[in-house]
Amino acid sequence: MERWSGKTAVVTGASSGIGAAISVKLADAGLRVVGLARSSHLVDQLHAKVKGVGSITSLKCDISKPEDITSTFQSIEQKFDGIHVLVNNAGVIYPAHITDIGDSPMSNDEVISTLDVNVKGMILCTRHAVASMKKQNFNGHIININSVAGHYIPFLPNTNVYSASKHAVTAFTKALINELAQFGSSIKVTSISPGLVRTKMAQRDGVEIDLPMLEPSDIADTVHYVLSTPPTVNITELTVQRVSEKRI
Repeated sequence: MERWSGKTAVVTGASSGIGAAISVKLADAGLRVVGLARSSHLVDQLHAKVKGVGSITSLKCDISKPEDITSTFQSIEQKFDGIHVLVNNAGVIYPAHITDIGDSPMSNDEVISTLDVNVKGMILCTRHAVASMKKQNFNGHIININSVAGHYIPFLPNTNVYSASKHAVTAFTKALINELAQFGSSIKVTSISPGLVRTKMAQRDGVEIDLPMLEPSDIADTVHYVLSTPPTVNITELTVQRVSEKRI
C-alpha cells in the first residue's frame, strides 16, 4: 500500500455502511479520502475513527445529479490536485415490485432513482476520475462496489430493478477494462460483488434478516486487498460472501 500513501481516494456514498467503513480503512492506510454523500455531516463524524496517518474530507454531492458530480469533481481537482482512486460505492434499493401486477409497485421516482444512482452516477463519476488520472499520467484504480445480484437474479420479487442496475455495473466494468486496454492504459478497474452485508440498506423498515451476512468492514478489507496488489496485477472481479451464505 506504500504507493498510495498521500494519494487521493474518492468514495461515493461515504456517510454510512460500506462507504463509511471503506473511507476509514483507506484513511488508516495513509490516503487522503474525499467522502461524497448527500449527508456530508455524517462523513465529518468519521474523523474520530481514523487511527492512521490519512484523512477524511467530506463534500456534499448527490450523484443522481450530473451537475452535482461535475462541480464536486472540479472542486476535488482544485483542492487535491487530482484523483488517484475512485470507489463507486453509492447505491440504493427500494423494496417493491416492478409493475402493479404486484401489491406494492415502485413509483416512477424510485425506478429513476435506482438507475440514476446505481448506474448513471457511477458512470459519470468514473469518467471524471479517469480524466483526472489521464491528466496526471497516473495509473490509478477504479473500484465498483457491485453485488452478487449483478451476476444472477435473486428470487425475491421486491428486488425489482436493483438487480438489473447491478448487471449494468458488471457490464460497464468489463467494457471499461476493454477500453483502457485498447488504448494502452494501465489504470486498474475492479468490480467487488458482495453478498448480503449488514447495512441499513439490507435491513430496511426495521426488518431483521435472519441470514448469514458480511460486515461493512469485510468489504473495506477487500478494497484494501485489491489496492495492495502489484501495479502489474488487476483483479477484475471479486465475489465476497459470508461463509454458509446461500443464494436467495
